[in-house]
Amino acid sequence: MIEFVIGSSLAAAAGLNAWIPLFLLGLAAKLLPAVALPAGWAWLSGDLALWIIGALLVLEIVADKIPALDSLNDIVHSIIRPAAGGIAFGAGASAQTVAVDDPGTFFSEHTWIPIVSGILIALAVHAVKATGRVAANAATAGIAAPALSTAEDVTSLVLTVAAIVVPIVAAVLLIGLIVTVVVVVRRRSRRKRAATAPDRA
Repeated sequence: MIEFVIGSSLAAAAGLNAWIPLFLLGLAAKLLPAVALPAGWAWLSGDLALWIIGALLVLEIVADKIPALDSLNDIVHSIIRPAAGGIAFGAGASAQTVAVDDPGTFFSEHTWIPIVSGILIALAVHAVKATGRVAANAATAGIAAPALSTAEDVTSLVLTVAAIVVPIVAAVLLIGLIVTVVVVVRRRSRRKRAATAPDRA
């Protein structure tokens, strides 16, 4: 169960920022003795992988804060974030972390399940983020982009660190993220219905 919480949290974080969970997971495995990635995902903690992921992380952080460019960035990341979510879930759910010293064998024996789960979770979060950003840019002429992007990056960072160090906190944050997504989606659907009601009348 705790492995599922870790994987889900990392995948959700990847839906907000593709590279934060991969970078922090790899860095933690490299620097912290308590964190060990399974053999199939050990490449994440390699020097070359960390440099490449780190460079891509900086690029995404900058691009996501520039109005208009942020929407293009979201389109490009429509494939990258779900893929990152699959990797993050697969690596995180079967890794030894600060909170888990003996990961369960279920995910290691059924390696496709965490990858598919991570892809779906990251895709759902990304879809809400991307559509929300388009609406916010339209309503504020792009002025809200830097603030929204910073909030998303901080959420991804906190969710990732919590997943690695204190999964129970990550579970609470994940529930909060789900509630927020549901509220945002419901408000959007109400606004659409309200906007179309006068047209029908």
